[in-house]
Amino acid sequence: MKWLAVALITVVLMLQYRLWLSPDGVREVTRLSAAVDRQKSENGELTARNQQLVAEVADLKAGMSAIEERARSELGMIGRNETFYQVVPTRPLRNAPAAPEQRRQTAAR
Repeated sequence: MKWLAVALITVVLMLQYRLWLSPDGVREVTRLSAAVDRQKSENGELTARNQQLVAEVADLKAGMSAIEERARSELGMIGRNETFYQVVPTRPLRNAPAAPEQRRQTAAR
């Protein structure tokens, strides 16, 4: 009877070793589950991007408005009877001369 108990304990310990510590054990399953989750999220992002591209292609095939919009934004083109205006924001001068009051204060020091 002792032999049977020792044999069963040995088998259980070997199976536990294989389950927890072997390269094909729980750690590998956890790693693969994380890899599958990452791949699913990446696939979702790529699917959304593909849907955007399909919609853009359909829009470009269907009408001229999308082509005109792209030519305006990416190529800077304008229509025949249009006038181009460019609004440039003002920037503060870096080396602006100091006001007369500031010059007097710095000279007094």
